Amino acid sequence: MNMFTPQTDFASWMPKFDPTAWQSWLKTQQIDTKPITATMKEFGATIDPSTIAQLQNDYMQQCSSLWQEMLSSKTPAIPDRRFAGPEWQSNPMFAFNAATYLLNSRFLMAMADAVEATPRAKQKIRFAVQQLVDAMSPANFLATNPEAQQKLIETKGESLMKGISHMIEDLQKGHISQSDESAFEVGRNVATTEGAVVFENAFFQLIQYKPLTKTVFERPLLLVPPCINKYYILDLQPENSLVRYAVSEGHTVFLVSWRNPDASLANATWDDYIEQGAIEAINVVRDISKQDQINALGFCVGGTILSTALALLFARGEKPVSSVTLLTTLLDFSETGVIDVFIDEAQVALREKTIGNGGLMPGRDFTSAFSSLRPNDLVWNYVKSNYLKGENPPPFDLLYWNADATNLPGPMFCWYLRNLYLENSLKVPGKLTVAGEPVDLGAIDAPVFIYGSREDHIVPWTAAYESNNLLNARKRGNNRFVLGASGHIAGVINPPAKKKRSYWTNDKPAASADAWMKGATEHPGSWWPEWSSFLGANAGEQVKAPKYGNPKYKVIEPAPGRYVKVKAE
Repeated sequence: MNMFTPQTDFASWMPKFDPTAWQSWLKTQQIDTKPITATMKEFGATIDPSTIAQLQNDYMQQCSSLWQEMLSSKTPAIPDRRFAGPEWQSNPMFAFNAATYLLNSRFLMAMADAVEATPRAKQKIRFAVQQLVDAMSPANFLATNPEAQQKLIETKGESLMKGISHMIEDLQKGHISQSDESAFEVGRNVATTEGAVVFENAFFQLIQYKPLTKTVFERPLLLVPPCINKYYILDLQPENSLVRYAVSEGHTVFLVSWRNPDASLANATWDDYIEQGAIEAINVVRDISKQDQINALGFCVGGTILSTALALLFARGEKPVSSVTLLTTLLDFSETGVIDVFIDEAQVALREKTIGNGGLMPGRDFTSAFSSLRPNDLVWNYVKSNYLKGENPPPFDLLYWNADATNLPGPMFCWYLRNLYLENSLKVPGKLTVAGEPVDLGAIDAPVFIYGSREDHIVPWTAAYESNNLLNARKRGNNRFVLGASGHIAGVINPPAKKKRSYWTNDKPAASADAWMKGATEHPGSWWPEWSSFLGANAGEQVKAPKYGNPKYKVIEPAPGRYVKVKAE
């Protein structure tokens, strides 16, 4: 078998090209932009012909410069981490291929950025082009990836055999493995904070955690996680568990563990999740603790559910909470980040037609959709390492959780999409009626701690900030906003012991997120102690640490309970 030797073959290949002919071709060659412009027309978008001409001219100049570098035996710069391996730089052909790909990528993205269209249409166009660009990277194919080829040679073909095996296993699982899933087990080394299930219904189990201090604050803390994915993002391992941190700070912690819906919940609605979910959990915690008011925290969709439930309870004349914490939560859906590309009238109507009157939104669809928002990090990175190079993904608790998908009831999901994401009705007082009550978020009268993550691509921090303008309508000074570094999950799960990242505070009221940021102060480390101080100030006196439940609510089973272990089909 003749082996390809890049340096030798490239040296013999280059003289076959006539530089004069190549430069002449560049002057006459026109890039075919018809497919791109056709796609734009589908979205009602246009692009100025003079802009296209300028982009083409810039492209030709850069392409000519790149070719001149190759003619002079100068390895082109490829400033992209996908091509950071030494194999790319030491091989002129592969370096040229990568540099050409990056040049083409810049041209296509510049075309997308130059589009004249509505913001939503422009975002969809840019997303579609970005998906194409990322998919066509030479790093994603064995024939054009020198790292994978080198591994193939070094292992005498074993890496390819392993890669094929990994791919077959993932096809059977229905998702790309981002972590060594055999390294984790719920209840064994994730979701291990000691506790007990003290209540359950068709929608959730309520976990009460064992105190770690002799005395605790009299008002307990209820955590409402998102029902998309599972609760243990808040209780991964002891060193990065928000649950354990809150318990160690002297709080009696209760947590909602949502059921992974099956056919029996195929007709469940948003109202059900409010009444039989969040409101039921609030009432049970108040009953067990014998407290009229508790502290409550909602994360992402859990924060939207919690806020809706509290608006209903306040409308009914109740004041069930002494404080509210919202982590990366949308209440005003004016700005929904890149996830907006999946939501328009046509797509929502299709979902309503298929599952709006009964059925399930499969968890695997959520996993695929969220991965497509960051394809290089969550898709192609693992195609390269798992399949092309035959490497085993390393154990990573957060990515293990990310793959542990959950379904959602079709009627509940479709209501959520239309009324919140598409029509943004939750922010308008009285526009929505839930469980027989008009929803007015401004009726919530309690101190609120609002957290956003600066690089969040699911809940942009500026959108999270808008909750300041909806809650405590008469007492805006009771709202406190804190901004953390990193993204939707990594920004939230940032324990103090790690001494990582930073956060920003500004206690002066500001009408907009930008105005708030201009006066904000950056602090090193975790935002958790800031939240702990807020929580302690609203948690009441110290009392003797309680036991699980009470005579009415007895222990059903140890934490983490059954519901969290149910896999999505």
